[in-house]
Amino acid sequence: MTHTASTSEGSHTTTREERKVLAGTLVGTTIEWYDFFIYAQAAAFVLAAQFFAPLGEDNAGLAQVIAWASLGISFLFRPLGAILAGHLGDKYGRKIVLVMTLVGMGAATMLIGLLPTYAAIGVWAPILLIFLRIMQGISAGGEWGGAALMSVEHAPRHKRGLFGAFPQIGVPLGVLLATGFMFALTSTLTPEQFESWGWRIPFLSSALLIVVGHLIRRSVDESPVFKEMQLRKKESSAPLGQLFKHNKREVSLAALIFVANNAAGYLVIAFFASYGAKTLGMERSETLIATLVGGVGWLVFTMFGGWISDSWGRVRTFQIGYAVIIVWAVPMWWLLDTASLPLFALAIVVLTIGLGLSYGPQSALYAEMFPARVRYSGVSIGYAFGSILGGAFAPLIAQLLLNETGLSWTIGAYIAALGVVSFVAVSMVSKKLQGSDLHVKEVREEYLSSHPAAADDMQAAPITGNKH
Repeated sequence: MTHTASTSEGSHTTTREERKVLAGTLVGTTIEWYDFFIYAQAAAFVLAAQFFAPLGEDNAGLAQVIAWASLGISFLFRPLGAILAGHLGDKYGRKIVLVMTLVGMGAATMLIGLLPTYAAIGVWAPILLIFLRIMQGISAGGEWGGAALMSVEHAPRHKRGLFGAFPQIGVPLGVLLATGFMFALTSTLTPEQFESWGWRIPFLSSALLIVVGHLIRRSVDESPVFKEMQLRKKESSAPLGQLFKHNKREVSLAALIFVANNAAGYLVIAFFASYGAKTLGMERSETLIATLVGGVGWLVFTMFGGWISDSWGRVRTFQIGYAVIIVWAVPMWWLLDTASLPLFALAIVVLTIGLGLSYGPQSALYAEMFPARVRYSGVSIGYAFGSILGGAFAPLIAQLLLNETGLSWTIGAYIAALGVVSFVAVSMVSKKLQGSDLHVKEVREEYLSSHPAAADDMQAAPITGNKH
């Protein structure tokens, strides 16, 4: 794939292949996160009763705590998915791994919709549920890195933030799709029908979505950076080993940068709806409406964050986003606790300003932090460890804080503290990385020095995507 050069950066016209890449990464990540978030929504409302009922016989809150824990356990396996996908993606290409993770996630999600409950098969029900949840975690661990790099590595240098925002908005779109589906079901079914069989429908619908996503992704070309790397016959056989030998600092920073965003995000995805319905006594449909409104805000501000980072700078955009989260994390509970739908929704929307600004530029920032040969591994593993430290058990920790203290603002203090950690981490990333060459110039030069006869082949595959 070659971009048409232009005399000015602003005159670049998006090519057909670029549009296919953006569509493929957007649709794929939306479907992946829909699958992931359907579980979060179900954990908020029905899984405690369906799969962990005995735990709630003596302590009504314990079953819900365990349901949140089952949500978090899959995050522990994201690094395994990231390691596998990163290694395969750095060796064999981004495209094949994206298709594998999409199918893996969809299969696990559909099977959850077919699982018998505890009442039907006893202890095997939660065991099988957790096994499938682990499969979701492995698939999710490899999904984001591939989608992020496909979008950024196909992007013009001056539009990396904007292109990289497309896989990012798959998260709020996944929230909207999952929450909208749940809202439709809870609005049309009786509580008994929903808890008996209605909750299974969103899981089973994943089968159709996977077919659509696979067809779109199959038509997308491999990343131009990986195509260029394939020219080097002596390409490393162990990019993962190189990553941990030379890029431990970048992996650590990538993880810490993501911690606060992921933790706050999972409050929007799952905890706020459960809190409004079970603690504040709001109608379930009202809390889902508020989550839908928040999803729209998250989408808009994520796209804005990616776009504006191309001019403001990635680090500065992140810093502004985390400043909003730190300042708003405690006061938002004053609005949430009114149990008024408009104020409840407003609290979430303001939070999504910070979420969007600290999520939209993430694909571009991470891609610029790692050299091409270990980039898939680096961004995937950093993202996976950040999700463990951030969102994996955020709803569980929030529930425990609420149970122990009875003070909702303590949850905000926890999020604000994570915000400070992520703010400091992103401030340690060099601003000079923005706009850096994402290609493998050093690989080209090293290979040509020992294989002069390959010069013609190298000329046939020029460095693309950056000269605008």
